[in-house]
Amino acid sequence: MSQEIEIEFKNLLTEEEYEALVTALAFSTEDRFTQTNYYFETDQFDLREKLAALRIRKKGDTWTATLKEPHVDGLLETHDTLTEEEAYKWMNEQPTSAPNIEGQLASLGIPFNNLSFKGALTTERMEKEYNDTLVVLDRSHFNNVTDYELELEANEAKHGQATFEQLLQEHNIPSRETPNKIQRFFQSLL
Repeated sequence: MSQEIEIEFKNLLTEEEYEALVTALAFSTEDRFTQTNYYFETDQFDLREKLAALRIRKKGDTWTATLKEPHVDGLLETHDTLTEEEAYKWMNEQPTSAPNIEGQLASLGIPFNNLSFKGALTTERMEKEYNDTLVVLDRSHFNNVTDYELELEANEAKHGQATFEQLLQEHNIPSRETPNKIQRFFQSLL
């Protein structure tokens, strides 16, 4: 099965903090790309109730469906690769088979056929290796909202936490409660 544990730290930024980090970390044009997330949920918000989330991400020419679930070390991500045609079928309420995700949803007691497309979020992303981690700056657009976020992905939680806190401190950025993108997306619908 295609699964991985994601260890990441997040902090919402003001536009000014975002621009200052872009300059301070000297991102090059090769570090920048755009990706779009297409979000799915049941009408009863069964995924949210299980603290899970489901998206299809278009990154370049690749379409990947990902189910995220809580895990003791971060988030458990379960993936299925889709064709462009399959992704569009999902968005038109005709989801095609995604065996890894279907199995995980069944273990959560959520029928695959109850999923429906809820909307999209587009992110202008910059990524850079930093102190044995990956620093990510995102400017995201969804439902007439633009927000800014710093993410740090690590292979080990303790090192990642220390590096993240040091980065915030060095740039005088206060630690902020930061819901993940899918939570912010669904909050913007209310």
